[in-house]
Amino acid sequence: MFFGLLKEAGARLSRRKAIRTVLVVEDEALVAFDNEHALAQAGYRIAATVDDHDHAVRVMDGGGVDLVIADVALHGEKTGIDVARHAAALGLPVLFVTGRCPIEAQALAVGCLAKPYAPRDLIAAIGVIDASLRGARRRKLPPGLSLFLPAD
Repeated sequence: MFFGLLKEAGARLSRRKAIRTVLVVEDEALVAFDNEHALAQAGYRIAATVDDHDHAVRVMDGGGVDLVIADVALHGEKTGIDVARHAAALGLPVLFVTGRCPIEAQALAVGCLAKPYAPRDLIAAIGVIDASLRGARRRKLPPGLSLFLPAD
């Protein structure tokens, strides 16, 4: 009976989302707004939407972030690559959303979604990443997503 209880609890955990709270790091206001809207409509919590490295670091250091969505080009001297390095040091997964996926992306991020993308593709990309992080069966990749996680 005790073992059945553990198995049941484990089954419930496997269905839960690994990604609930997202930090959006984007310096294009319209893209940031669209991302926020799509994420909120899909049931995600927005930790913050910021347009530079320093603000992103403060939010990440505050905790409670499950995924960082970062453009590579940002306001200021530091880039989304610097944001991803900080996230990696904290053990946070990063999805780059950019026109050109940087060479360092595979070492710093779980994936790269090519701009321009539809809001549904962003949500689908997060779903794929969530499933991969939980060890669940991966869904079909949306258009423009390069995934750097090991295959199931």
